[in-house]
Amino acid sequence: MKRDNLSLRLRTVAAHIHREAVMADIGSDHAYLPCYLILEHQVVYAIAGEVNEGPYQSALHEVQAANLQNKISVRKGDGLDILSPNEADVITICGMGGQLISSILEKGKTKIEGVKRLVLQPNVGADTVRKWLMKENWILVHEEIIKEDGKIYEVLVADWDWDKKEQQPYSEKEELELLLGPFLMKEKNEAFVEKWKGELRQWEKILQQMERSESPDLAERKASLQKRIDSVKEELSL
Repeated sequence: MKRDNLSLRLRTVAAHIHREAVMADIGSDHAYLPCYLILEHQVVYAIAGEVNEGPYQSALHEVQAANLQNKISVRKGDGLDILSPNEADVITICGMGGQLISSILEKGKTKIEGVKRLVLQPNVGADTVRKWLMKENWILVHEEIIKEDGKIYEVLVADWDWDKKEQQPYSEKEELELLLGPFLMKEKNEAFVEKWKGELRQWEKILQQMERSESPDLAERKASLQKRIDSVKEELSL
């Protein structure tokens, strides 16, 4: 692969992977990220995992074409099943929904023993990932939000340190911070504002549809959605 061709999304992920690490990329597709990291001499060894035959074969081809078979192990398997405990320092899971990423981590909890960092890039549902990380005492240490080719992506970085498990980046606004991202809320860059303005538009359409309904069962849902809309608007100063 040509190093310059790596997407901004994956370069943003790569920026948070420790030098000299052994990394595992789950759902690696063409193994672009592991190939890039090895070619840049950023990691010493990489594991590319894929559950589906097509992407698995694509990853094999990419690694062989770059002559990196001795540096990248391409494995076929479901989620973290491809790993053994203490095999990797850093795990990346990119380009999936937050619910799926959380499910992969939950099912593979025994396999992430010895992992020091998770770099996660959910396409949607980043709040679900934040909640899983907090529940499991992973410390959210950094977040980024970027726009590439008309799409907005969030990248979450979490470290494992049992001695610092109480040092979560949340405040009395925890519910809103889990939704928007505590670090992203502080920066409020253009991609962040664009994303949440778009979400607000969708929520307000849903609320209007609810208002037209006479069902008493919707009252609690309407109140919850209105509260969320008001909170996000206040945060964005709208």
